[in-house]
Amino acid sequence: MKYTPQQIGTLIKNTRKNLGVTQKDLALTSGTGLRFIIDLERGKETCEFGKALTILQTLGIKLTLTPPLASMKVE
Repeated sequence: MKYTPQQIGTLIKNTRKNLGVTQKDLALTSGTGLRFIIDLERGKETCEFGKALTILQTLGIKLTLTPPLASMKVE
């Protein structure tokens, strides 16, 4: 399934709110800045990938990457 930055931002925002965490608290807990959290939740396409992964991990959101079958070697 393909996700847009906006969909990921909405997922992060909804998860954060469901956990009762403020943007400021999430920034402090994850070691990022408040501005980054705001931009990420708004779906800014140029947000730093490493920091976005940190936010997902901090919120307990699991990310699964599955390569296409053609790229998998069978031995």
